[in-house]
Amino acid sequence: MDVCKKQLLCKVGKLFAFIILIFSLNSSYAQSQRVPFISVMASQNTNQDYTPWLNDNLDSLVQESWLNNFVYVDVTLRLKYHTKITSLKCWDYTGVFDETPALIYALNGTQKTLIATFKGPGYMIFNDFVLPTPVEADAIVVHKYCNNIPQKIFIYGVPDITRPNTPDVQTEQPGQQPGNNQPPPVEEPDGLTKIPVQASRWYQLNNVSDGLGGLFDGNLDTEVNTGYGKLFLNYDAYYPVEAGEKINLKKIKFFNNTGNLGDKPLTVSVIDSAGNRRVIATYKGGFYKKWVGPNPQQVDNFMLDTAVNNIKYIVLNCWYLFPAEIEFYGDYSNQPTGNDIPRPVITPKSFPLSNYMGINAFEWDFEDGNNPDKVESTRMTAMRNFSQIRHYMDWEKLESQPGSYTFSPVHNGGWNYDAMYKACRESDMEILADLKTLPNWMQETYPPEERDSENVPVPYGSDFSDPKSYIAQAKVAFQFTARYGSNKNVNPALLSVNPNPRWTADPINTVKIGLKYVKYIECDNERDKWWKGRKGYQTAYEYAANLSAFYDGHKNTMGPGVGVKNADPNMKVVMGGLASANTEYIKGMVEWCRINRGYNQDGTVNLCWDYINYHWYSHDAQMIPNAVPTRGMAPEVNNTFQKALEFIEVANKYCNGMPVWITEAGYDANPGSPIRAIPIGKKTISDTQADWMLRTILLYARAGIGRLFVYQAYDDNFYNPVQYGSSGMLKSNRMRKPAADFMVQTNKLLGDYVYKETLNADPIVDRYDFQGKSAYALLVPDEIGRIENYELSLSNADSIDVYTPVANKNKMTPVRMALVNGKITLTVTETPIFVLPVERLLPTALMSLRQSSITNNTVTEPVVYNPEISLYPNPSAKQVNVSFSNNNLKKVEISITDASAGRNYGNYSYTKNGEGFLQTIDISQLQQGIYLMMIKQGDETTVRKFIKTK
Repeated sequence: MDVCKKQLLCKVGKLFAFIILIFSLNSSYAQSQRVPFISVMASQNTNQDYTPWLNDNLDSLVQESWLNNFVYVDVTLRLKYHTKITSLKCWDYTGVFDETPALIYALNGTQKTLIATFKGPGYMIFNDFVLPTPVEADAIVVHKYCNNIPQKIFIYGVPDITRPNTPDVQTEQPGQQPGNNQPPPVEEPDGLTKIPVQASRWYQLNNVSDGLGGLFDGNLDTEVNTGYGKLFLNYDAYYPVEAGEKINLKKIKFFNNTGNLGDKPLTVSVIDSAGNRRVIATYKGGFYKKWVGPNPQQVDNFMLDTAVNNIKYIVLNCWYLFPAEIEFYGDYSNQPTGNDIPRPVITPKSFPLSNYMGINAFEWDFEDGNNPDKVESTRMTAMRNFSQIRHYMDWEKLESQPGSYTFSPVHNGGWNYDAMYKACRESDMEILADLKTLPNWMQETYPPEERDSENVPVPYGSDFSDPKSYIAQAKVAFQFTARYGSNKNVNPALLSVNPNPRWTADPINTVKIGLKYVKYIECDNERDKWWKGRKGYQTAYEYAANLSAFYDGHKNTMGPGVGVKNADPNMKVVMGGLASANTEYIKGMVEWCRINRGYNQDGTVNLCWDYINYHWYSHDAQMIPNAVPTRGMAPEVNNTFQKALEFIEVANKYCNGMPVWITEAGYDANPGSPIRAIPIGKKTISDTQADWMLRTILLYARAGIGRLFVYQAYDDNFYNPVQYGSSGMLKSNRMRKPAADFMVQTNKLLGDYVYKETLNADPIVDRYDFQGKSAYALLVPDEIGRIENYELSLSNADSIDVYTPVANKNKMTPVRMALVNGKITLTVTETPIFVLPVERLLPTALMSLRQSSITNNTVTEPVVYNPEISLYPNPSAKQVNVSFSNNNLKKVEISITDASAGRNYGNYSYTKNGEGFLQTIDISQLQQGIYLMMIKQGDETTVRKFIKTK
């Protein structure tokens, strides 16, 4: 994360502060994930426009109508996904209507369930309606009389992203007046079809903060604004025509609400299948609330001079103003062609919880700068708290002189990358190597005033859109991959290192091939860094060109020794994390690949990256365009979950189900930071930071994100309120902060488990699974210290172990609780708890265990349960650790027995010299199955069950 970006984002405007305050007061009561509407349709026309219900703008309201409106009307709002609705919010503007309230129903197929009765009791506030139990729905129906309605309706619940809904065909009423005193669109009896526009398909080649949906939402009152501070005053937005879709344009209409564009008009162009582009319409404005045509000289004529066929793209060339609405007319069809290649079915993905325990780190987090040639043990011990490392790796370290590569040691700082990566691999820690920034020698090609290590990674004056401009970066990526990847067969003639020592006795770099230390490499970091200006920002097209060189030398057209895949086809390329978290950027990258790299044999686009990647810090400005954050927010109370679903949806639709990663997320602990966690009740900022980080992990597991890397290992400067400065998980003394404690404890308990389903939305109850064994996570998705009760039902257990994360501990201590008739009521707070059902031992297995114990260990005392003894990882394929703590110094005897047959597989004896006991037992030779481990110390004997996996 860039320091200049931090300073820029920390400037808080008074205007936004007020907006954010209002927003945070409302959103702090959000109960679950927000689910948007995709269409609105009324049962009859009463000259009232309901499309403002499709946006969140509190200045865009459903206008009152007093003509032919004194009737009951049902308005159907279709949800984006089939959803278990848990709550809703209604914006109470003005008016009280006790006798004729608005009745709001959940619609599931043909079944309607009343979920709210809105009487308008307040003034300009949100009314909350929390459902006692979730209600399944594809839409809601507002049964309203006259103007008695809430002005906004927000639905919360658990969406099923595998069941998307289709918008209702009618999204505006024929002949309606969309707003007060607005003329209806002038329709000609020409028999033309209004072309359906999928607003989410547009992508803009600029650093925009909002999309173009406002041009096609039927709302004629609200001006379209895609954000401020754009790097390009003039830019293009593209709408690709999809396979099987046919659009012939014959008529275009623009609604001029207000404004005059003068000599900076918006133009509409089309690109045909041969790549020819031509302008077909121009919008200059200059009128007031008037529909105008494509020719500014004949504004009342909506027809094109010539019909346009064979369209592959519709392109808007944009400046700073837009019409309020655009409508396209002509001929439209969308049918599969005989040449279409079937696309593979994308299934929802789940990943082990250990995938979310990653951390961002630097080489000095492993090695001492005063002795950088080896890994320092205390630093390495601290880093083992995490399952995976995103290594910020400066290009300068690898290539401090052009074409002269160094790794062990690097000639900038002397760090030993071989030793660091080897230590991580031996500790089963995955590595994502993020190759970023410009080396000094490349910076020197720039004028002094434009030198910056975060410029676009090309020499000065290069064409950002040409893959060949990125050949130097693609070459160092080849060298790195050949060394640390898995391919042993790289041609040594293509590899080189700088063999010269820097001083006497300096270690010498030598060529090494296929060390198998690194599986993932990331192409730079936040290439959409608009805060660096044009020299640091790449459009989606430009970054795709960059990636094409980095990935495989632009399909092997740039010569030997260029690109990651040409060194190791197994090395996975991760796109640089997007700072803007804008899915339009991904769509633009995909389209560049379609044009410039073509298709694979299976009909999918030949993409030049293997993982989608974005950054997300949950704060109170995420849902307010162009706002500035003032504090962090709990992940469930803003759009964190919805943003994850957006990326996964784009990955499924455009990238063949490619996994989505988040490589930066976190909260600060400095009380002055604009992304800080907040104290809640008796909880300190650090306590809340721990709660929110763990809940972030669980949220992304629930959404289906592939991996998560927390930002970052250590604070930059805890006492500096700049954002990202106090987000570290470790203290300067290498000890864990509470947030890291929570991560470690959860990983030990449930690292192998994967998310399966959400049983309840508030409190959230998620079920996880590992090889048929269930575990449950329960939490209240709020940030006000709320406590709820939840009745958990389990059919195959008579008791449960409840685990609660605690600070300053290595593991969670279970509390055993008995079930009554298979049920138990649990107290749930904003700190997650985990529940593991306890299966009753089979009598034959327990008898066999006791007989084996007597035979092999002369044990006559009864078998007891000791909750202080921990076995982990469990399940496991290779080894299990036995850990406990007590004041007993007698020797520890351990035996392993088959849980079903009672066969003994080993007896072990260990001395215990202190309070703590930790022993690793090799189980790699055991067959897959369920085993019992008996731990005996003196007169106490404890039995633990563990599962041996393949």
